[in-house]
Amino acid sequence: MAPFGSRFGRGGCPCGAHASQAEHEAAVPAGDAAIDRAVAETMTRAVFPHAAERRAFLKAVGAATAAAAIAQFLPTRFVAEAFADTAKPEKTDLKVGFIPITCATPIIMAKPMGFYEKQGLNVEVVKTAGWAVVRDKTLNKEYDAAHMLAPMPLAITMGLGSNPVPFAVQAIENVNGQAICLAMKHKDNRDPKNWKGFKLAIPFDYSNHNYLLRYYLAEHGIDPDTDVQLRSVPPPEMVANLRADNIDGFLAPDNVVQRAVYDGVGFIHILSKEIWDGHPCCSFSIAQETVKTMPNATAALLRAILQATAYASVPENRKEIAAAIAPANYLNQPLTVVEQVLTGTYADGLGGVKKDPKRVAFDPFPYESFAIWTLTQMKRWGQIKGDVDYAGVAKQVYLATDAARLMKQEGLSPPEATTKSFSVMGKPFDPAKPREYVESFKIKRAS
Repeated sequence: MAPFGSRFGRGGCPCGAHASQAEHEAAVPAGDAAIDRAVAETMTRAVFPHAAERRAFLKAVGAATAAAAIAQFLPTRFVAEAFADTAKPEKTDLKVGFIPITCATPIIMAKPMGFYEKQGLNVEVVKTAGWAVVRDKTLNKEYDAAHMLAPMPLAITMGLGSNPVPFAVQAIENVNGQAICLAMKHKDNRDPKNWKGFKLAIPFDYSNHNYLLRYYLAEHGIDPDTDVQLRSVPPPEMVANLRADNIDGFLAPDNVVQRAVYDGVGFIHILSKEIWDGHPCCSFSIAQETVKTMPNATAALLRAILQATAYASVPENRKEIAAAIAPANYLNQPLTVVEQVLTGTYADGLGGVKKDPKRVAFDPFPYESFAIWTLTQMKRWGQIKGDVDYAGVAKQVYLATDAARLMKQEGLSPPEATTKSFSVMGKPFDPAKPREYVESFKIKRAS
């Protein structure tokens, strides 16, 4: 293998931390760790081959997040050659399924804005009717990869709602970006304690929309299984159901919520970030078999997704992105609706205009603690029976393992690990104590 300096057509050190190639090689540990580090460095430069783009990405998302995300999205043993100069995708014509919601922004925008094409890929992003269809088409390999709700790969891997197939969350598509929307007739009924008998919609049983809404209701003394009716409704059908008075409200992606406001049939009760600020929603997911059999194509897809995510992380780019994804073949929403979601300046449906630039954010790092929290809610509400290996499943599906070690080798300041603590409605969550967390809830189905 040629030295990294000559490979990239310049002298000095490939990681930027040493004055020369000799100093760099002296600092690299021997054996497998050195191989891992070399691959991680290659992946970083393959994703952003131009220094200016690399600096822009680091500025947008932060060095720690960038290094951890890029280093961990693919198992090293499958991609040691995937980013080599001569490596070509195993196939270039790929299909990626998506649901028309702003949560899928990086996946969608990568098509009209040319991010896939820059990686030599001809990607067809396929608008899909509902989450069960996305799941089934990905399982039967009609889709090569998919926009999925972040809990879905966990459910698929564990065989919940489908045959068990090992899946991976390669990247988190978005954090925050959801809200509880209620019909206008309830504008004077804002106390959830008074919502007994409500019919409320969620996009899918295996969704953080389901778990966050259940959490919110239960914290106000409402049992989501006995005091209200929860219905799974595809996001594109929610506004019509609200208008027809089939439901009293929903917890859904922000473009659906904002469309209800735009049409005058609903108002924003509360943003999901007010329940859990920084929660994951959707993911870029792929079967682990595909990662093994098509490492080069997978790597190229991830390069496109990462670059799109970095671009979406810059607030100044949001209006341009809104114009790219609003048309009928993507979100099929008025441009005003999409702009209000992505820019964070929006009408609340009650006569007010709110400003929250963090209404939706794009951070690709798949923290294992996100998966562990989701698993606790699956257990809490009876979707998982028996014992759960919380940490084991999280590590298998959310590919964030060993991030801290690799980042330290690069001289970066890593997060505490691949997990982190956070609070949901003021209640702290310790990912090291998932069983205690489940047991702490008064309202639950788990024994």
